[in-house]
Amino acid sequence: MKVAVIILNWNGRRLLEQFLPSVVNFSENEATIYVADNASTDDSVLYVQENFSNVKIIQNTTNGGYAKGYNDALKNLTEDLFVLLNSDVEVTENWLTPIISEFKKDFNLVAAQPKILDFKNKEYFEYAGAAGGFIDKLGYPFCRGRVFDTLEKNENQYNDTIEIFWATGACLFVRKKAFEKVRGLDEDFFAHQEEIDLCWRLKSKGGKIKCIGNSTVFHVGGATLSAADSKKTFYNFRNTLLMLLKNVKGSKVLLLIFTRLLLDGLAGIQFIFQGKWKHALAIIKAHFSFYSLIPTYLKKRRKIASNLKYYKTKSIVLDYYLRKKRTFINLN
Repeated sequence: MKVAVIILNWNGRRLLEQFLPSVVNFSENEATIYVADNASTDDSVLYVQENFSNVKIIQNTTNGGYAKGYNDALKNLTEDLFVLLNSDVEVTENWLTPIISEFKKDFNLVAAQPKILDFKNKEYFEYAGAAGGFIDKLGYPFCRGRVFDTLEKNENQYNDTIEIFWATGACLFVRKKAFEKVRGLDEDFFAHQEEIDLCWRLKSKGGKIKCIGNSTVFHVGGATLSAADSKKTFYNFRNTLLMLLKNVKGSKVLLLIFTRLLLDGLAGIQFIFQGKWKHALAIIKAHFSFYSLIPTYLKKRRKIASNLKYYKTKSIVLDYYLRKKRTFINLN
């Protein structure tokens, strides 16, 4: 099985200096390493060319965000397995081996992720993916190891290999044939939640998605777009609505979206009380952007929506805030 590790870069020389060496040291014997550049204006590409002769450069013509950036970068690659790796990830020795072995063993496996720990606090799980992702009925994402802002300490409780609903885009393994079958990432998302949408479509085609817990990487998180940036709020709120409209079959989607809009309104009020006016405004902008994209997504919905049972729990909001179930194990 041929493997490609593809790091998407945009003006990220500092991150490449810090994290590319670990990728090269622990990957080059098992994979071809690429840096896919999203039309950077810094000297990050030159830095890679001068310091890592074995790393191949893919030059995208525009900065299309995560979704278009990877779609453009992957379309001409011939490897059997793609690894979409954020530029702020430190990998560990033999991180590829157990995941590649699982793909060789399980032909229905279409996507996977390793265990994601926090680079800044290495005893704890990292927000974006932790030990495998799930969503509730309203599309709120959570993970083994992370529910809302509660991060668990890594005590080897998630060292197993299990099926999950979504694998994190910070370190996403995906089989080339499966990726092409569902036509890749949704470029209208630009960034955030696009990996959940991709995994939803992969599962609706009968594929398996797993977390391989005996492989570990460390993720900084927010290195490109921090949680303090209102753009992140905009994309997260808007893209969840788009994802529900696109993937949930039947008239029940209307109630889901209406309920989610009301809860988004409450989140906006909370931001106002916290003095985070830009984030409250970002939610309003997200809703109007969603409304403008409804005609486009109704067309996508006709081809994509399925009856797949997608949710782990009906309401992670109720579980977390009212029932005080703050960890994934408590949910079970």
